[in-house]
Amino acid sequence: MQTIKLKNKPYLLAGYSMVGPLEGKGPLKDYFDYILKDDTLKEKTFEKSERKLLQDIIVGAIDKAGLKITDIDFFFGGDLLNQIVSSSYTARELEIPFIGLYSACATMAESLALASIFVDNGLAENVVAGTCTHFSSAERQYRFPLELGNQRPPTAQWTITGGGASVISKTPSNIRVSAVTFGRVVDFGIGDVNNMGAAMAPAACDTIREHIKNMGRTAKDYDLILTGDLGKLGSEILIDLMEHDKIILGKNYSDCGCMIYDKTERVFMGGSGAGCSASVLNSYIFKKLSAGDFKRILLVSTGALMSTTTSQQGDTIPGIAHAVELEFAGANKTNLKVNFSKDTNNVKSKKGGK
Repeated sequence: MQTIKLKNKPYLLAGYSMVGPLEGKGPLKDYFDYILKDDTLKEKTFEKSERKLLQDIIVGAIDKAGLKITDIDFFFGGDLLNQIVSSSYTARELEIPFIGLYSACATMAESLALASIFVDNGLAENVVAGTCTHFSSAERQYRFPLELGNQRPPTAQWTITGGGASVISKTPSNIRVSAVTFGRVVDFGIGDVNNMGAAMAPAACDTIREHIKNMGRTAKDYDLILTGDLGKLGSEILIDLMEHDKIILGKNYSDCGCMIYDKTERVFMGGSGAGCSASVLNSYIFKKLSAGDFKRILLVSTGALMSTTTSQQGDTIPGIAHAVELEFAGANKTNLKVNFSKDTNNVKSKKGGK
């Protein structure tokens, strides 16, 4: 069975998020911990900027948890750059035992799931899990140098600059991790590298269906089912695929790629990148869960497992999706109803956070 029910339900002790200037103008601006004014972070290259971004995020999460770096047993993480160098170099600087991962844009859920399993089974006391992306480094690796000014098709998404990290711990908090589902690789034959939503939606459908079935739940049992970065088009495809399986995703469904930008920003189908679900989870979702405004959510980070080599050789794009179920563990509180419409380019909720 793909789903692992966690016996001890470890705690999500802290979440920390950092985003770039563009993302900091969007609907979630009041929830992010830190908004960059300069996306270079005063580094000489965008790849080094991404490395510094992730290091600051990991340190921020540990500090927010009230812990020291030496209190962290393991660092689970990955990124989109070749050989996950942002994560590896971050681990080098922090000197935390490192478990490097790659599930493309599904890396946040994968790292969070494995970190939770380690703590749940008594293999660690405190674990940090995180990832990030940088628009400019991702563009240079997967598409074209920015200097070329290539035109984007309408199906394209915008790799966010930003990310987030979570500290999973035995120390009690208001959020617990109750179950995780590791997805299968699913390929519906999409070969267009500018249509990531269509490539990843079938994997999201497969993982959500398996998780709900294995947990004995329905979609209505969740205050929020949140996919990673399918964007507007991918979300619409997912809704249709789920309906085919007689699972209705209603107003309790949204996508991080749709939530992070508003309609005034020219980002086509919305946000993408490993940092997309990482930043939304560790900002808006963390604060709403901590307050009891959500009682149970299902985070389903989605990833496209292609490379420049496979794309140039004409291969189709395999998709992956991993799911993590999070529950409010504090005192009972009246649930705040948050309306996520199918056109989820904005978040209709009260402001909060700093």
